Formats: sequence, structure tokens, C-alpha cells
Amino acid sequence: MINGVINVYKERGFTSHDVVAKLRGILHQKKIGHTGTLDPDAVGVLPVCLGNGTRLCDMLTDTDKIYETQMILGMRTDTQDTSGQLLEECAARLTEEKIREAVWSFVGDYDQIPPMYSALKVHGKKLYELAREGKEVERPARRVHIYDIHIQRIDVLDSRKDFILSETGDLPAIPLKPEPEIFPKMAVTMEVTCSKGTYIRTLCEDIGRTLGTGGCMSALKRTRTGIFCAERAVTLDEIQKAAANQCVEQFVVPVDAMFSQFPGLSVNENGERLLYNGNPVKIEDFCEIPAGLADGTSVRVYDQSGAFKGIYQYCEKLREFKVVKMFL
Repeated sequence: MINGVINVYKERGFTSHDVVAKLRGILHQKKIGHTGTLDPDAVGVLPVCLGNGTRLCDMLTDTDKIYETQMILGMRTDTQDTSGQLLEECAARLTEEKIREAVWSFVGDYDQIPPMYSALKVHGKKLYELAREGKEVERPARRVHIYDIHIQRIDVLDSRKDFILSETGDLPAIPLKPEPEIFPKMAVTMEVTCSKGTYIRTLCEDIGRTLGTGGCMSALKRTRTGIFCAERAVTLDEIQKAAANQCVEQFVVPVDAMFSQFPGLSVNENGERLLYNGNPVKIEDFCEIPAGLADGTSVRVYDQSGAFKGIYQYCEKLREFKVVKMFL
């Protein structure tokens, strides 16, 4: 069994669950989990945990994210992106100064209402399932944090041709479902750094509402989540070719590498027995202890063979290390 994390580049048309299912077939192992959903039309970084690395899923889901996105001002849809049904539209003719002012007003803490077309569950049912049934339920606002928004460009779209060809660089546009009238619109391409749980689609709609023109998302690429970036991500095809050549390990980040900021300690024979039973380990049951060890210090713990087994935290009062998370 392979243990660790693969930085997958999710391509358009795949759900996060599709990626997991395909990897199970490629790697011939069931214990695989993803670290946060990306819409089928979105692309970019999707860390996937393998083997005992699946114990990292909750930690990686909680990390901050960076996205490249394109927002269309002058229209609003039921899905908050250009794949949805057109609800309303208007002519968008705004100064760049006004757009920048509205965009930057969302930097900081922000109470966001999750979209109906999302995988969040209400009474055991996913919101998008209710939305497809034509139902809308009340969703409490959730506090998210926008660390920074960098506006890369602002374009004026005067025709349907401009609208369709509004891709910038390698940021693929979401296929246009509605048939907008010939109203001038504007496209804003930007990079958003945000906390976990932020819906970029909703951010685009909320900015459009602030400007009075309506807004929706027309492209989305996740470029970073935690330590994983798009430049080092690999596609499913690349992973499949590596598996055929029995060299998939080149793409796997070991579990202990996720905790490289913590010192690594190895146990002795008695410590190994305690370790494998999930018990606290006394300070004397380690082979070597770094000088000046402070109370509450987290460490990576290895058995006598050098295999990583878990994260422990030092309790100075008891002179022992307590389990934080095991990776047996």
C-alpha cells in the first residue's frame, strides 16, 4: 500500500470523487481520500491522501487556498457561474476605480451565505440535490476570511464573441449555458487568497451585488492549498503512466514531510512497545532528546526501524510525550 499525498491537478469535467475513483483503479488500493471538493468545471490543485495518509485529510482541508478566477459583471445565474440558468442581466459600464473599490471591500472577515448549488448537507441531503428539485432552503452565513485579492486585468465585453473568448492564459472559461442579450459586460480576472470554506462563486455574486450590476464566475483555477501548488501538480494521465512504469512514488509526498517543521525523534525498544500500543512515551524511552525541549513541543516519532508512526506532544510536568495523531 502507498502512504502519503499526491498533488493532483484536477482537470475539467472530473469531480473530486471521480479523481479518487480513478486513482483507486490506477493504484489498486481502496484507502484514498481527497482534501476538499472542486466543482467539475474548475481546475487545479487537489491533494489526494493515500493509505495512512488519509488521516491527513481533515488537516489539509483546513488550510488556506489561492485561486485564479474570472468574474463577469452584468449577469447573475442560479449556480453563480456561467454554467447556470440566467436569472437577470444588465449593462455593466463601470470605472476601474469603482470595481477595484468594491472588490477590495471584501478583503478581511466576511460573512458568506453558501450557495444552493454546493455539496453542503442540510438534514442529510446535499444542497445541490435540493436545488435540482427546485427547492431553496435557508443557509446560515459562515464567517470566512479573504486575505488578499489581486486584480490582474479588467476587460470590456461588447459581444457574445468577446464573452466566449474571455479566457486569459491557462485559466479555462466555464462553458456558457445562458444566452445573454447584447448587453455590454465586464470581465475581472483576479487572484484570491482566502480561508477554508470560501466559495469563489459566491464572492463573485456578492461583488456584483455591491456594484449593482450582478455578477457570476466564469473561470476558476485553484493554484495553491497549503504547501501544494499548481506548478508541481500532476494529472491523472501522468500518474497512470508512472504506475505502468512502477514509479508512482516519485509523485508521493511522505506523510512525515507534512510535519517537517517538527523535530524528529526515535524511540528505543521499550518506547516502541508503548508507541505501538498508542500509549504516552516517557522521555527516557527516546534514543536522543534535543536540548531545551519546551512544554507543548510537537515532534515526529519514528520506530526503531526509522518508520514514521505519529505526532506526539511533550508534557514537561509528566516528562512524557502524549499522542496527537497516529499514522500506524
